[in-house]
Amino acid sequence: MLKKEHIAEEYKNIQQEITDALEALDGVALFEEENWERNGGGGGRSRVLQNGALIEKGGVNFSAVHGKLPDAIKKAFKTDKEEFFATGVSIVLHPHNPWVPIIHMNIRYFEMESDGQEPIRWFGGGIDVTPHYVIPEDAKFFHQTMKNVCDDTNPEFYPKFKKWADDYFFIKHRQETRGIGGIFYDRLTPESTGNSWTDIFDFSKAVGRSFAKVYAHLANQNRDKHFTLEEKQWQYQRRSRYAEFNLVYDSGTKFGLETDGRIESILMSMPPMAAWVYDYKAPAGSKEEETLNLLKKDISWV
Repeated sequence: MLKKEHIAEEYKNIQQEITDALEALDGVALFEEENWERNGGGGGRSRVLQNGALIEKGGVNFSAVHGKLPDAIKKAFKTDKEEFFATGVSIVLHPHNPWVPIIHMNIRYFEMESDGQEPIRWFGGGIDVTPHYVIPEDAKFFHQTMKNVCDDTNPEFYPKFKKWADDYFFIKHRQETRGIGGIFYDRLTPESTGNSWTDIFDFSKAVGRSFAKVYAHLANQNRDKHFTLEEKQWQYQRRSRYAEFNLVYDSGTKFGLETDGRIESILMSMPPMAAWVYDYKAPAGSKEEETLNLLKKDISWV
């Protein structure tokens, strides 16, 4: 049987592997680390990198928290149980160059007490890419890599989790997706997947360990491209949509706030600079219009 302490330790190791890889990839900046404790139980290790050669602002956070579920979470989960445990790694990177995409990843495990001897538990997570400018070749590479990771555990995962990501990362008030999607999944159990707990945990770790390879490829393909002031302004505008999604819809942000998580870690995902242009209309035939036309659900990239 998987132990929650073992899961947390493995996630912490993945955080270390990713921050090592990102420091090497950036080549200039190093992560600043802060260890924190949560009122009510547990804590985490937040690592933030700012003003690097590649990354303008990025965070790779680990947490393992426990205690009593707040009433709002109990209502959302439709439970009257009190005790919970949650652990995971969460990443958001905002690059300098607008031709390099924003990327987000989260892998997590949750359990809470039940009336039986075994706790109620599940795995969740995902990885998605938000380009400022959609580059079809990069989108295909990213989705093929995610499909390969999924297929190694269960060939049903990718089409299901890709659809889930398209629906989840949708900015309803803008009627556009946050980016090109990726995979998103929640409440994975042997009953919901047909895979063992060990298989599901191995899949979660594989998603986590795919991150550095994926981001290095996307970054190295584009980090040296020239960009104009107008393209930088477009990047700020796309960042504003990212901020809108995280503040209005993101379940991880809501969970962190409801469970009294550390506010700086929760809002680490916010971009360092963003812009809201009033009633923007992309010029016909522009690169910006091309990107907006690709911010749609159900595009097949593989």
